[in-house]
Amino acid sequence: MLPIILASSSPYRRELLGRLAIDFVCSSPDIDETALPDESPQQLVERLAQQKAQAVAADYPQHLIIGSDQVASLGQDILTKPGHSDKAQAQLAACSGKTVTFYTGLSLLNSKTGQQQSCIEPFSVKFRHLDTATIERYIAAEQPFDCAGSFKMEGLGISLFEQLQGDDPNSLVGLPLIKLVDMLKTEGINIP
Repeated sequence: MLPIILASSSPYRRELLGRLAIDFVCSSPDIDETALPDESPQQLVERLAQQKAQAVAADYPQHLIIGSDQVASLGQDILTKPGHSDKAQAQLAACSGKTVTFYTGLSLLNSKTGQQQSCIEPFSVKFRHLDTATIERYIAAEQPFDCAGSFKMEGLGISLFEQLQGDDPNSLVGLPLIKLVDMLKTEGINIP
């Protein structure tokens, strides 16, 4: 069995992958995550997931490397990681009462053979109508500045939602485990 590398510095992805009870090491990829002109959210996350895996392959030439990326899309607008409170407030106010689609790109690269599997996992979230006080309390409690769309589904973010729709709730946190288990199986790794 080839050793597994998670090409990510995300504590959320590390925690999710840990649920599969497999040994792995994390390695932070260094790539430019800027969207290309006219690139759709789906194209962006698939490209970035693949590039993240490829970015660490030189350091891990006989490994299975997992790359993942996520964007939140409100209509045609991509909601990035807010970075600070003002942007998080603006994002959550824009999402109030609306449906946001999260696209999570997943890639599994066998650096020994060069074979790379990829997929995009969508997940839709309908937000409750959020007043300013609710948004401010949520941001103060969670400080979701490193999360696409300004919320943490695994925490209080769940209280912001009216409805969830998708095949794998883990994709909403950033790593679609159902698809990943299938990909690992094609590489000879059975879980459990």
